[in-house]
Amino acid sequence: MKGEMKSLAAFVFILACVDAYIVNPGPKYPATKGYVWPAPQYQNFNESYYSVNVQKFAFKTSENCNILYNAQRRYLEFIQAHIPTLGKIKVGKENNYLGELTQVSITLSEICDDNAYPNLDMDESYVLSVAEDGANISAPTIWGALRGMETFSQLLYSAEDGISTRINITSIVDSPRFPHRGILVDTSRHFIPLEQLKQIIDAMAFNKLNVFHWHIVDDQSFPFVSTTFPELSAQGAYHPQLYVYSPDDVAVIIEYSKQRGIRVIPEFDTPGHTRSWGISHPELLTPCDSVQKNSYGPMDPTKNLTYTFVEDLFTEVRKVFRDQFIHLGGDEVDFDCWENDTNITAFMTEKNITSYANLEGYYIQNILDTVDNLNFSSIVWEEVFSNGVNLPNETIVHVWKDWDGNSWVETMYQVTKKGKTGLLSACWYLDHLATGGDWKTFYECEPTEFGGNSEQTKLILGGEACMWSELVNQYNIVQRIFPRASAVAEKLWSAKVENANEDFVSRRLEEHVCRMNKRGIPAQPPNAAGFCL
Repeated sequence: MKGEMKSLAAFVFILACVDAYIVNPGPKYPATKGYVWPAPQYQNFNESYYSVNVQKFAFKTSENCNILYNAQRRYLEFIQAHIPTLGKIKVGKENNYLGELTQVSITLSEICDDNAYPNLDMDESYVLSVAEDGANISAPTIWGALRGMETFSQLLYSAEDGISTRINITSIVDSPRFPHRGILVDTSRHFIPLEQLKQIIDAMAFNKLNVFHWHIVDDQSFPFVSTTFPELSAQGAYHPQLYVYSPDDVAVIIEYSKQRGIRVIPEFDTPGHTRSWGISHPELLTPCDSVQKNSYGPMDPTKNLTYTFVEDLFTEVRKVFRDQFIHLGGDEVDFDCWENDTNITAFMTEKNITSYANLEGYYIQNILDTVDNLNFSSIVWEEVFSNGVNLPNETIVHVWKDWDGNSWVETMYQVTKKGKTGLLSACWYLDHLATGGDWKTFYECEPTEFGGNSEQTKLILGGEACMWSELVNQYNIVQRIFPRASAVAEKLWSAKVENANEDFVSRRLEEHVCRMNKRGIPAQPPNAAGFCL
């Protein structure tokens, strides 16, 4: 019997090995044609189609708005440059051929204001119709129109003849599931030039992501050029001219994002992650010779000048950045230096502060009051909530931990139980790599599955994929982000789907990656062997 079992095991092993080496020619996941990413909330289409002469095609609107005009120009370039027209367009003879489509009309319910900026409450909904009487995109706001134009551009596909471009009869009613759909980009560990930041922002628009979370400074460097404290970047950046963001650079990124319906939220993380601040202003930090000679720890929360300095810097930041929100950080504060500082110990005794977590809370409370006086709303990392800081109602808690005994599920449950709004990043860390198409792991994460009731799930504003830059720079950051962040984009935009067809999602993502590649985004292959036309 044992011999028979051994023989059976050997046979199964051989079959498994043979199966592993059986490879059929062609791509593992053949790309779809004309499928939208992220999937619309509602879509109905049929086999009837138009041919599209991309050289004659135009967007038509009566709106006098630079944001819309610039978007029309961009999308015409995408359509004309990246949809193949290799020869004379063939006129279809099938019964489902409707003729040539030469334009799509765009209508807005509200006046397009070129002075407006995208915000948390913006309406991104739109209705798109490609019917027998023509094509139309209608939206309440310019932000919805931008999303509708992106969808329209994705509906176009190259026919089997390799020559003609087609679009099927389609009806779409669409809006985002969550209002906050972001990517965090760390520009401190490695400096990321404007060219790559623009590529990331372009790709965000192609994926209907709408928040560029700019983690602009950290321990390692301070590339933000402050006009109030120019010495911060002059001494704290990797290089005072080559690796900094001037006021003009920051303005360029804010405007570039605005044109694509994307918010820019800056993060100035304190009281930890501030070592680069201390090169020019060591008086702000806690001396830490007891841990390591000539070293410094977090900001010193006992000094009035600490709060005055931060207030002056944030006053400038409020004038520079146009979004209502600022990310205040508050994560990973190392208490060792505070514990060994006699001045801090005396201060805690005087103020009846009984723990270093409460001391951090004291600091954060002061900073929250400061930004509130500056008409800033705040986002904080989850430690601030977990340490018991009395957060204003409008403060958003950013949940990021899911290891070392910390579960994002439990944290999000507690955040929403307290009536606070939350953002999720814990399962969407782009610097955590796995072999193969690891976007599938990101796709499996569902931000509402934390055991909360319906009222709690309403408090989830969305989430962000985080690209920390210890191991990326301008040469690999974009392809590390995409298409992995595309999985997050669909989870945050599209309707919740139980038991999604993984094969079909993979095929749709193959098409979307090729689409991004054709638009100049060096997104990496998502799945396995394949090709782009």
